[in-house]
Amino acid sequence: MDRDYARPLDVPALAAVALMSAGHFSRSFRAAYGETPYAYLMTRRVERAKALLRRGDLSVTEVCLAVGCTSLGSFSSRFTELVGESPSAYRARRHDAGAAVPACVAKVGTRPRRTAAADRPAVPARPVSIEEADSAGPS
Repeated sequence: MDRDYARPLDVPALAAVALMSAGHFSRSFRAAYGETPYAYLMTRRVERAKALLRRGDLSVTEVCLAVGCTSLGSFSSRFTELVGESPSAYRARRHDAGAAVPACVAKVGTRPRRTAAADRPAVPARPVSIEEADSAGPS
């Protein structure tokens, strides 16, 4: 997902590559990364969108399509949720303060994070068995 964020990716296809059922893949992914596969993918897309918007040579719509989103509304909503401002507002403000920072360091410092603590999924404090995960209900 990190490399192919711009391609159309879905849980059944990812699960097939991992040789798992879609449900088991989703539960395992969430246990390992603390978020659903879709949330993780959208975070990577927003992360790349931030870099493209900082360049300033593409419109928000072009950036939306370049990172693999097909709906400008959904892209803008998720971007605003993770970054705390709309893609247009993010693009319009100055970004030259971090210009001297190497890209690998800037990537970590500008990584999108959810703005509300309530949106973060609970990460189990101990390993959870498949039976416990199944009895907890759908994710």
